[in-house]
Amino acid sequence: MYNTSVILTDARRRILWVNDQFEVMTGYSKRELVGKSPGSILQGPESSKDAVLRIRKALAEEKPFEDALINYRKNGEAYVCQLAIHPIHDHQQNLTNFLAFETEGKMEEFEASSQAETHAVLPRRYESSSLRGLNEIRLFERVQRVMKQEKLYLNPKLTLRMLASKLETNIKYLSQVINLHGNTNFLGYVNSYRLEEFRYRILAGDSRHTTLFGIAQRCGFKNKSTFFKVFRDQMGMTPKAFQDKLLRQRRSE
Repeated sequence: MYNTSVILTDARRRILWVNDQFEVMTGYSKRELVGKSPGSILQGPESSKDAVLRIRKALAEEKPFEDALINYRKNGEAYVCQLAIHPIHDHQQNLTNFLAFETEGKMEEFEASSQAETHAVLPRRYESSSLRGLNEIRLFERVQRVMKQEKLYLNPKLTLRMLASKLETNIKYLSQVINLHGNTNFLGYVNSYRLEEFRYRILAGDSRHTTLFGIAQRCGFKNKSTFFKVFRDQMGMTPKAFQDKLLRQRRSE
């Protein structure tokens, strides 16, 4: 759902760990990547030298930054990498790691702008948090796993505190990983799962037996206006327009 690739390196910028989405995006396995520098693996002939220099400068200064450049998959295919990196320091302010977030951008947008934007930036309010690096990533993966497997979003009364209790963590850490890795707040994150469930049920034909909002309620939405707003914001159309579009597609098949 949230297709952000994550790379954790040591202070010397050697890869320690990548998430599954990074393997999907690039075609490289964790085994091939560990111990290597991201640039030596991903950069190629069309990778901007200026962008590479900006990245190296920011890394040397140990400051959070964002940029965009052309990277290459294992099969040689070029893609736009929208990149955000922040350094991790210990309590003595010694550099210990770099944590990088990458999303794939559109080539045409990249060509129109030399500075593509990314949302995977560490908010200032989390800079002093003790939850960092691999522990932070693992907590978000646990959040995703429990949401998908147990479908907690179907409970319209689900709260941040309830989910934190389920995961045996605190609400501060939970809010941090959802904001940082999900690029949204708790309610937006939960509603995204509810919306996916709604779309699945429409595709499965549930609308033959109840109203659209009736289906939405089964997916965890409890407020009609919230449901319609979330749907329009995410899909760019109303639920009824989405349903009609599906019907037209089926008739043309």
